[in-house]
Amino acid sequence: MSRRSGAGAVVRALEDAGIGFAFGIPGTHNIELWDRLAESERVTAIPVTDEQSASFMADGLWRASGQLGCVNVVPGAGLTHALSGIAEAWLDGVPMLVLGCGIRTDTGHSFQLHDVDQLAIAAPVTKGVFRPLRGDQLYESVRAACELALAPPAGPVMVEVPANLYLGIEQTDAERAENSGAHDGHEPVPAVPAPPPPAPEANREAIERAASILAGARRPMLYVGLGAAPAGPALTELAELLESPVFTTLSGKGVFPETHPLSVWPGGGAAAPPFARQVASSCDATLAIGCRFAEVGTGSYGFAPPRPLIHVDVDSRVLGRNLETDLPVTADSAGFVDSLLRELSNVLPGAEPDPALRHSIAAGLESALQDPAAAGETGIAPALLLSALQGRFPDASFATDSGNGTFLAAEGLRLSSPGRFLAPVDYSCMGYSVPAAIGAALGRPGQVSIALVGDGAFLMTGLEMLTAAIRRLPVLFVILRDRELAQIAQFQSTALNRRTGSRVPDYDLAAICSGAGVECLPLAENERIDEVLAAAATILAEPRPVTIDLAVDYTRKSWFTRGVVRTNFLRLPWSARVRFVVRALGRRLSGGDRTDLN
Repeated sequence: MSRRSGAGAVVRALEDAGIGFAFGIPGTHNIELWDRLAESERVTAIPVTDEQSASFMADGLWRASGQLGCVNVVPGAGLTHALSGIAEAWLDGVPMLVLGCGIRTDTGHSFQLHDVDQLAIAAPVTKGVFRPLRGDQLYESVRAACELALAPPAGPVMVEVPANLYLGIEQTDAERAENSGAHDGHEPVPAVPAPPPPAPEANREAIERAASILAGARRPMLYVGLGAAPAGPALTELAELLESPVFTTLSGKGVFPETHPLSVWPGGGAAAPPFARQVASSCDATLAIGCRFAEVGTGSYGFAPPRPLIHVDVDSRVLGRNLETDLPVTADSAGFVDSLLRELSNVLPGAEPDPALRHSIAAGLESALQDPAAAGETGIAPALLLSALQGRFPDASFATDSGNGTFLAAEGLRLSSPGRFLAPVDYSCMGYSVPAAIGAALGRPGQVSIALVGDGAFLMTGLEMLTAAIRRLPVLFVILRDRELAQIAQFQSTALNRRTGSRVPDYDLAAICSGAGVECLPLAENERIDEVLAAAATILAEPRPVTIDLAVDYTRKSWFTRGVVRTNFLRLPWSARVRFVVRALGRRLSGGDRTDLN
């Protein structure tokens, strides 16, 4: 038989699966794979500065472009470093191939270098973990893992390739029989994923019941998450047919075009501005598609959608978990919306545009977006910055980080398509935005990618600017500097009237950027926003990355922060509320609120 290297089989599998980028750091166990990747014309190996960035880049790549990314890590520390981004992908429903390298299974020795049970570590945050033990299983294992990762509900899948399969070659029949029981001392796992089941389709009865509820409602509301993205333009057709106001989750921002006059807000309940709550209260039914009513998306469970509630998701496990559902429907969003539209066309002539509704949305948005724009006395007003960024770079994608920047960007940006708001939502991991923006730039060649980075988050993965500089990617790194972990500091100030441990040590950002070969532009006055963005645009056009050292004014809290604080405070028993208020007042009177304890 023809004998080929195991590394070659894996590279062929990556190529045939349509994977264009493999992110990671080479090590002694997988140098054969890196050597073969260097010969591939279809898969580009991207060395990173830290494996955490590898998983965030693969995440950003998929969210921005729909391309499956590969996290290519060495045993032990490579996996544990990347675990934060893998867990982010797991909770946010992002497909990802985690190509882990394992220790040798052909020596019979214990206590090998990097020897930990990687699959036990990865299992809780992946859809499946697999370990091929023979060379002839490599291609099939990788291909099947990619299919499983992409199958709804999407998520990361790990394949651990023992180092000897990279170092050696595909086995003969005799060798295969000899090594069929090869074992590294850990629990046995499957070698190849089973074929994923097809996406579920809603049955006829569910479609008819949903159509009946919506047709009988005075004003139904649509609430859509990232899982609704496959429905595409049909969502707009559905909203217009019903003349329904549309709310989205944070992850679903842009799934319904926010330039549409029926688009209301990315969130609801207490975490939304008053006009959005008024619009929601005028509705008498809700169709929720591709969402989970998770903690962050609902502003700490402060959102109660109008009933009756129809909840549609491809994952039956999310239905009824956080909210009682009047009509749970397990179905692919695209198929469901298409079927629902056909059914509704039989019972509805199509709603006329409601001028009063559309005017209330437009006026409410203008007021809500102007509210935080009044800030900026001690730095840059976030609303002015976001408006200017979107005006200067209308097709850019935006990667945010865990914290204040995510919520301000979600509220201040109005995006017309999905794949342009990349945020670590349910795992909410700091350090996401710099590498995610790089992944987005790789996935959308020629398009500007913007990272909105807190100054604390920058300290985690900021050196990944090197990767953007080496590859001359048009990435704009906007470092939002207030010398604090802003979201936590705001919660502390509100609840405790004192900030403890949330100050970020000052650092010379320009010097760090210079060392990475990235130009740094200072921006501290609202009047200079257009000037600095114009200079940044010139650099990005070359193309090469650029950083803005931006003094941000967080005086005005986001609507999300205000709502979450209110929601959680009102949940407390009266004794706890009194204790919080008395302590905060006491510290204010004594001047304790000015003390920052670090």
